[in-house]
Formats: sequence, C-alpha cells, structure tokens
Amino acid sequence: MGIFLSAMPAMWLNISSSPFLLTGFPGMLAATDLGVTLTTMPTVLGVLWLNHREIGHGACFSQAYFIHTLSIVESGVLLAMAYDRFIAIRNPLRYATILTDTRVIKIGIGVMMRAGLSIMPIIIRLHWFPYCRSHVLSHAFCLHQDVIKLACADITFNRLYPVVVVFAMVLLDFLVIFFSYILILKTVMGIASTDERAKALNTCVSHICCILVFYVTVVGLTFIHRFGKHVPHVVHITMSYIYFLFPPFMNPVIYSIKTKQIQTGLLRLFSLPCSKT
Repeated sequence: MGIFLSAMPAMWLNISSSPFLLTGFPGMLAATDLGVTLTTMPTVLGVLWLNHREIGHGACFSQAYFIHTLSIVESGVLLAMAYDRFIAIRNPLRYATILTDTRVIKIGIGVMMRAGLSIMPIIIRLHWFPYCRSHVLSHAFCLHQDVIKLACADITFNRLYPVVVVFAMVLLDFLVIFFSYILILKTVMGIASTDERAKALNTCVSHICCILVFYVTVVGLTFIHRFGKHVPHVVHITMSYIYFLFPPFMNPVIYSIKTKQIQTGLLRLFSLPCSKT
C-alpha cells in the first residue's frame, strides 16, 4: 500500500440569430465547463469532506476519459466560436444563413466526436495494463498521466500518443484561431468608422479572454510536466487544479460581466454612498 500525500489530497486506486444561434457556442462552452466540474468535483469533495480516498478501477478510468475528452472539447468549442466571430464580422449579412441552427448542431457533434474518439485509445489500454506499484495517485481525481505511472508494462504508446493529440488538435486549434483573428483584424481595420471598429472588436473581447484563460493554463501545465522535473511536486498538483478548475470558474464571469444588469449590480455593490453636506 502506498503513502498518501500530505501537501495535497490524494486518492487510492483500488485495482480490485435565432435564440439558439445567439447562445449556441457559448452554451456549448458553458456545458463543457459544467461537465468538467461535475466530473472532477465528486471525488475532490469526497477527499476533502469525507476523507474518502478510494476509487474503483473502472470509475477511475471513466473519470480520466471524461476529463481529457472535455479538455479537447473545450479547445474545439473555442475554435468554433472563433469561426462564429469570423463569419459575424466578415459576412454579417450572411451570418444567419451560414450559421444555421442545423449547422451549429453539426459543428457541436463533430467537436464531441473528435474529442471522444481521440482520447479513447489510451483509456482502453489502461484496462489492459497490470498495476503492481503503489496505488496512490497525486490528485483528487484520475488523470491518464497519473495512472500510467502505476502500470508495470510498456507504456510507450500511452506516453507518446497524448503528445501527438495535443500537437495535432489543441495546438492546431490555436493556430487556426490565431489566423482567424488576423483576418478579423484585417477586416476591422478596413472599417472607416472608429465607433464601428470599436463595436466589432468589442464583440470578440469575451472570446479572446476565454482563449487566454484556457491556453495559458494549458501551456503552463505542459511546461511544468515536461520541463519541471526538479520543481516541487506540490507545484505540479497546483497547476493541475488550476488547469481543470480555473477556466470553468472564469468563463461564466467573462461572459456575464458584459451584461448590463450585472454591471449595474456590481456598480451598486461597490459604489460608496455619497456623503451629505
């Protein structure tokens, strides 16, 4: 039996235009964030509140599958939202005819299928491995890179395949998003009116903030795992928690803060009462 981590919670692996168009992609992003929270929080709260540190073999692998799948889904949704902003600014008159309800749904299904199928091979292989090392995980939820450290088998494929997935999907998504914003900026710079330029760019602010929140945490976690061999273990764990919990917390704030009712409420909350003279 392994030793539990004292710095952070650990787990014991038991081997035994229409309204839809206006809210479609942001709704998918919200559903993805909610899925990440619902996937990770049960075991996190179980460790912190009930000191329940044991998880079944199948449950652990299922949790790892959904966690990593939803990460790829979020990258795909951000890419779809970049396409949405590109169409809205480059072809505003044809926006409703290009991004129909049916097309938005098809894009969403494609994003989910791409993520689910790409993660499946490494999760299936986890069921085949023998586990003879310490059954202690570093986090309060199951991650693929954490579980394979316990395997007593050749895990070369499981080490290399995720790197290929990250570069082929997440990095490619980011490059396409970056290129789309270059075209968007080029279009905006061609608008004569300064006010219209500001309005066009203002529609992209929330999306850009979500991109930064997601990809900055991805890059930070990747660098820590790949080049932080001498970094204290608690830093690795903290970065993992930031990566999985910070975007679901920030994305609703980013998209809600521009709502006039919320802005008015915040101003009332933080405004100081005027002193009577």
